[in-house]
Amino acid sequence: MTTPTTYVGIDIAKAKFDVALLNPLGKYRSKVYANTPEGYNQFLTWLQKHEALDAHLCMETTGAYGRGLARFLTQQNPLVSVVNPAQIHAFGKTELVRAKTDKADARLIARYCQMHRPAHWVPLTDEIVTLQALVQRLDDLLGLHNMENNRLETAEAAAQPSIEAVLVTINQQVDAVRRQIQEHIDDHPDLKSQKKLLLSIPGIGDNTTATLLAFINPFERFHSAKQLVAYAGLNPRIRQSGQWAGKTPIAKTGNVLLRKALYMPALTAKRYNPVITVFCDRLIAHGKRPMQVIIAAMRKLLHIAYGVLKSGQPFDPEKALA
Repeated sequence: MTTPTTYVGIDIAKAKFDVALLNPLGKYRSKVYANTPEGYNQFLTWLQKHEALDAHLCMETTGAYGRGLARFLTQQNPLVSVVNPAQIHAFGKTELVRAKTDKADARLIARYCQMHRPAHWVPLTDEIVTLQALVQRLDDLLGLHNMENNRLETAEAAAQPSIEAVLVTINQQVDAVRRQIQEHIDDHPDLKSQKKLLLSIPGIGDNTTATLLAFINPFERFHSAKQLVAYAGLNPRIRQSGQWAGKTPIAKTGNVLLRKALYMPALTAKRYNPVITVFCDRLIAHGKRPMQVIIAAMRKLLHIAYGVLKSGQPFDPEKALA
């Protein structure tokens, strides 16, 4: 594949998307299209008109708003990148960008693409898209359950029957979605085999397995356990300058659902997973605080999960402790 000489930045919104074509002479061409299938085709015709079908296209991660366009573009041109908005924001700071319009943002994304050549985006398979949607829905339902439970504790007697009725409905939906998730995993051989491997790790159960399968696939994109830990936002954020060294919190610039899913399993693994138990005891002996120990256990669980998925072998505590 030849190195592209033309770069296109795409700024996505709910109803439209702005595009900026940056040509080899450093000149821009800008356009706005509806965020619809018809708009996608019009954009493709515009690229063809300007002999830019082989351009490197770049857009920010915008969830549902940009998913359709990203999939459409990858069917026409493999040079499509979908990047974290925080990266574009940080790049804009290096340029001291002051203008904040959709047109200016599209041009900023095009310049970022030209300078950094981000990795190409690989669309998720249909089964992973479905699994992510179900896991996200379950998390939403559990959040609603907590809110209604909190309201029930402080509600007047007249309002309590209504809250209790809502809680019954939420509980029914939680059970239904959990069944749907497990049936979906069992219906796909690759997911089912990965589930079996993850369940061999003490501390990891069905709910955590579902979240891991939803958000670490395609697994091949992670070349090391360290990359997976960073993706979950559990890597340490070191703060040091000269002789000064501040506290070292976790980065949190990662998948929040993965972090949420690993917290309770880490507490369980600390007691019942021999590898995690020994690991945590060593940290406690070195004076680490309780929350530091739990976060370290979450990281360790991800390392173990990476190992079993990479090797295709179930967890063996004796081998891990050897």
